[in-house]
Amino acid sequence: MDRVISIVGHTALDYIVDVEKIAGKNESSPVIGYEEYPGGGAANIAVAISKLGGKSRLISPVGTDFASSGYEKILTEAHVDLSRLYRLENQKISKAFIFTDTEDNQTTYFYWGASSKLKELEPEPVDFVHLATADCVYNAKIAQIAGFVSFDPGQDLVTYSKENLEIILDHTDILFANRHEIRRVSEITGKSFSELKSMIDIIVVTYDSEGSRIYTNEEEFIIPVVSVKAVDPTGAGDAYRAGFLLALTRGYSLSTCGEIGSTVASFAVQTQGCQTGLPTWEEMKARYETNFGKLEKSKNI
Repeated sequence: MDRVISIVGHTALDYIVDVEKIAGKNESSPVIGYEEYPGGGAANIAVAISKLGGKSRLISPVGTDFASSGYEKILTEAHVDLSRLYRLENQKISKAFIFTDTEDNQTTYFYWGASSKLKELEPEPVDFVHLATADCVYNAKIAQIAGFVSFDPGQDLVTYSKENLEIILDHTDILFANRHEIRRVSEITGKSFSELKSMIDIIVVTYDSEGSRIYTNEEEFIIPVVSVKAVDPTGAGDAYRAGFLLALTRGYSLSTCGEIGSTVASFAVQTQGCQTGLPTWEEMKARYETNFGKLEKSKNI
């Protein structure tokens, strides 16, 4: 039976805007097109895990427009457990405004809305939790009472205090970051990458088109991307984490977890929107085996 994976973070509406270039200060840039999609890193991961056949539980604050926006229906139909949602009065659902240029560079503006109240809320204990982009105070609280902690500070890393970041890292079993974020974690904590590896069992660093690398204190695994025609890169990281975490709870080796994550991400980038083109486990498995060979669990797992 699958382990329940709780995901902490944002439930948001994404406004994805395609522009010719990312405008600088006092500049403008033509908008090629825009769409509204369900998003928020935590919700994206929860939906992806559920679509893959896993059990996901979303821990997230939502506003009074959660139902009227249609988002509650989307998550319910995706079979995401919503029993731990914080439903807040006089708040609006979070919103992300994501600008992507023709070279896939991105700039994001985020309206926290209901998520701004997360730091005031008290978490309940959980078995296995993934801390997605969210308030650092709440993440520090729940990290200390969770059985297993996966942590991805993401773009919210700029809001983290050194104290809360260190508390979370002290309880982290898996750290996800891109190349820029891992450097920033080192700068905030004053710890070298070697020191981070010695204190965290697994560190996964993504390198955009170059794939990802999985580090333990003794080993390093290089994971390539699964090449597809990419339409929208926005949800790739969330899809990768969903595939990786579900595979980990199902007993696959670290390298296979990374390959499954890469495979799930390849589906996400093929369509506009973070939750639009997510695969089932069988769909993921077929593409996985085309790119990596037969999907098997290691004998020592």
